[in-house]
Amino acid sequence: METSVSLLCLPCAGASATMYLRWRRLLPGWIRVVPVELPGRGSRSAESPLRDFDSLVAQVCAEQADAMRGNFAIFGHSMGALLAYGIACRLRTMGRELPVALLASGSSAPSRRDPARFAGKTDDASLIADLRKQGGTPEEVFASAELMRITLDVLGADYRVCEGFRHAGDAPLPVPLHVFAGHHDDIDAERIRAWSAEAGGVFTLDWFDGGHFFIRHQEAAFLAALSQRLGGVVAGGRHATHALA
Repeated sequence: METSVSLLCLPCAGASATMYLRWRRLLPGWIRVVPVELPGRGSRSAESPLRDFDSLVAQVCAEQADAMRGNFAIFGHSMGALLAYGIACRLRTMGRELPVALLASGSSAPSRRDPARFAGKTDDASLIADLRKQGGTPEEVFASAELMRITLDVLGADYRVCEGFRHAGDAPLPVPLHVFAGHHDDIDAERIRAWSAEAGGVFTLDWFDGGHFFIRHQEAAFLAALSQRLGGVVAGGRHATHALA
């Protein structure tokens, strides 16, 4: 029987943690999915979204202190991957318990962020174009002026969070690092492979068909890989060698 693991899941830019709720019934029972809702969306829509990377990381570390004890892992997609990395780094700086694994999806490595990716994207037209390009937003959102306004306000704030990230060049994290990517994402493959420099131990990279939202369009294959990687960690995969799948 597998050792249970709490999997804290951080959403992508402009999204709510509700994007992970369905995983509770799709993943094995030994993985306890913990969707991490950020200010300004979902059940926290009455709050103002934060626009500063370090402030948001510090707030998540404080709010999720109880969940980040014992056997826990941190997963994030796109902006969520960057936040997951920032949280792990902050936990290390604070001398707190580290996750059994860090799982990053659909994101450039922290050292290879494209500073021009978010610059100047503050007007609605640019944000809507980005939503269309990434292909992860339901048509119901585009059809509703109210939902569109909420989404654009959160997305604009999240882009400022991403734009404000600065890579400190810290030592590699002493935890297993598992990265997932889509073959047809517009992120350059070299920027994704560069995650390996952040791994102080085991590193894997799994590729899937599809674009930026391969985690949705290839959900079954992706969740099977995620379960396998986490299973390897709890079975002692922390000591495995680097692997590129």
